[in-house]
Amino acid sequence: MRRTTTGLAALLLLAAGGLAGCSEDPPEDAVKTFLTGWQKGELKDVGFVGADGARLAADDVLSRLRELYGDLDQAPLEVTTAGEPKTEGDASSQPINVKWTLPGGVNWAYQSTVRATKANSDGWQVIWEPTLLQPELAPGDKLRLRRVASQRAAIQDAAGKPLIGPQKVAVVGVSPVKIQNLPQLQKDLDTSFRKINVEVDFAGLKDRVDQSDEGAFIDLVTLRWADYSKIRDEIRPLKGTVFRTETRQLAPTRVFARALLGTVDPATKEDIDNNPETLGVGDQVGHGGLQQKYDATLRGTAGLSVVISREAADGEVEDSPIFTSEPVNGKPVKVTLDTATQNAADQALAAEKQPSSMVAIRVSDGAVLAVANGPDAGGVNTAMTGQVPPGSTFKAISAYGLLAGGAVKPDTVVDCPKTYSVDGREFKNSHDQALGKVPFHVDFAKSCNTAFAALSAKLGSAGLQDASKALGLGTTWDLGADAFTGQISDGGTATELAAATFGQGSTIVSPIAMAAATAAIAKGQFQTPKLLLDPAPATAATPGPQLDQAAVTALRDMMREVVTAGTGTALRAVPGGPVYGKTGTAEFETGSEETHSWFIGYQDDVAFAAMVQKGGAGSDAAVPIAKRFLTTLNK
Repeated sequence: MRRTTTGLAALLLLAAGGLAGCSEDPPEDAVKTFLTGWQKGELKDVGFVGADGARLAADDVLSRLRELYGDLDQAPLEVTTAGEPKTEGDASSQPINVKWTLPGGVNWAYQSTVRATKANSDGWQVIWEPTLLQPELAPGDKLRLRRVASQRAAIQDAAGKPLIGPQKVAVVGVSPVKIQNLPQLQKDLDTSFRKINVEVDFAGLKDRVDQSDEGAFIDLVTLRWADYSKIRDEIRPLKGTVFRTETRQLAPTRVFARALLGTVDPATKEDIDNNPETLGVGDQVGHGGLQQKYDATLRGTAGLSVVISREAADGEVEDSPIFTSEPVNGKPVKVTLDTATQNAADQALAAEKQPSSMVAIRVSDGAVLAVANGPDAGGVNTAMTGQVPPGSTFKAISAYGLLAGGAVKPDTVVDCPKTYSVDGREFKNSHDQALGKVPFHVDFAKSCNTAFAALSAKLGSAGLQDASKALGLGTTWDLGADAFTGQISDGGTATELAAATFGQGSTIVSPIAMAAATAAIAKGQFQTPKLLLDPAPATAATPGPQLDQAAVTALRDMMREVVTAGTGTALRAVPGGPVYGKTGTAEFETGSEETHSWFIGYQDDVAFAAMVQKGGAGSDAAVPIAKRFLTTLNK
C-alpha cells in the first residue's frame, strides 16, 4: 500500500505540473491568435476582458473594433507583432505594427499596443480597448478620411505667364422657399442676363424647384465678377434669388480661346463616379479642351488625411488629424498662345452672328498665337478640328503648284470666261463674272474659277497633291491637341480635278490648316505648327523642305494684289505693314446657294485664316473679320 500511495502521489504531482504549464503559455501566443483572427474577421478562439476585468464576448469585441474603423471599413489592413512583449506578473503588453492601404494606394503605418492579462483566469486574455487599434482612440471615436486638395496649376503662355488664374465669381441661384412667382422670376433674370450676353437655359428649372428642399440653393449660372457687377442691383432684389461668392480658375475673358483651353469647374457627380479614386466633392476639374486633356497634370494628386472624429460635449463633431499624405500640386501646361493676338481674334469674331473661327500663327517659327471660335466660344473647336471646303482660298495652293511646275507664270494670259465645261460639267464664276483674256495674276486677284478649272489639267492630280503636301495640308502634325490638317481630293476624274483646283470637290480643311499653309507661303517653307510647349508633344515640330523660291515669290505678289486691286481691297488701309491674302467662297451643299466665307492672309510675322459658316462670299464676312483683327492687333 505504501508503494502504491507513493506512486499515486507522484502521478498527481506530474498532472498538477502539466496544468500549471498550460496556464503559463506565453502571452504572445494569445496576441498572435488575436491578430490572425482580427484580420480574418473571426475572433472565436480568443478570450477577451474589458479594462475593468469583465469578460467580453468575441463578437462584441469585433463589433466595437469595426465601429472604430469609420471610413476605413473597406480599407485593407495588415497587423503583425513588433518585437518581444513586456510581461510583469499577470500583465503583458505586446507592440504591434498596423498598416492600412488607403484609397489611391496610400500606405499608413504605425505602432500600437495590445495588452493581455491572466488575472483571475486560467490563461492569457486580450484586454479590449480602443487604443489597441490606434493609440489616440477613445470609446465613441471613428476614423474618418479627409481629402487634402492639391493646388491646380495654370495653363501658361510661352513666357510662363498664367493664361488662366484665380478670379472672383458670383454663383447666381434660386431658393424654392424664397420664390413667389417663378415664371416672372425667370423672365426678369433672362432679361438681365441677356444684357451681359449670357444665355441661361430655364427649361428644367420648374422641375428642379419642385424636386428640391425648400431651402436648397439651385445653381443657375456662374458669372465673372465684372459681369455680375453690371446687373447686381437688378437681380439681387428679385424674390427668389440667392448668391454665393467663389473663386474659380478663369481665362482673361469669358471667350478667351475657350474651346481650345476648356474650363475649370467643380467636379460633377459624373466626374466623381467615373474617377472615385482621384476625385471628391469640391475638387476642381477640367472640362473640355486642354483643361480636360491635361487635367491630371494640371490638377496634381490630392492628399489624404486620417482624422479621429469625436463628438464634443456640446454635440459638435471635432476632427483631430493623426496622419496626412501630402498632396502633390499640379504642373503647369505651357502653350504658345499670345494674349494680345488671342484677344484681337476674339474681338474680331464678336460682331459675327454666324458660327465663325480664326487661327493666327507666327510665320517665323510656326507658333500658334490665337485660336478663336464664335459666337459660342466654348462650343466645338472648329478653328482646329473643322472639316469644311476651302473654296477659293485653295487657289493659293493650286497657284503655287502651277507656278512651281512651270505651267504658268504670273503674266501668262489665261482666259476667264463666264462658264467653262469639263466633261460635260459646267463651272461658273461668282456673280457670273467674266474677265476675258487677262494675265494669270489678275485671274488670281479677282478669283476666277473658270480660269483655274481650265488650268486643272496642267496641274494634274499629282501636282495638286504635291503642292498641298509642300504647304502642309493633309500631313501629320502633333500639336498636343486635336487638329485636322486637311484631306485633299485625289483628282481622280477630270471634273473632280477641275473642282478641286479652285477649292471645291472633295477637298476639306480646317482654319488652322489654311493658316499654316499661309505661313508657309510667307516664310518660303512649311513649318509644322507648335501649340503645346510643355509637356512637349511626342513628335517635335519640324520644318519641311524649302519651297520653290521663284514660285512662292510670285505667289506673294499675287496675294498682295488681292488686297490692292482684287477681292480683298477692304484691307488696303489697315494699320501695320502690307497685307497679303486670298478670299474664298466655299459651296458646301449641292443645290444650296449658301456658302462659307473665307479669308487667309498674313501681315508682317503673323499669318491667319478666318472662316464664317454660311457667311456668304469671302469679302462679305471673312474680310471684315480680318480687318477688325488687324486693326485691333496694331493698336
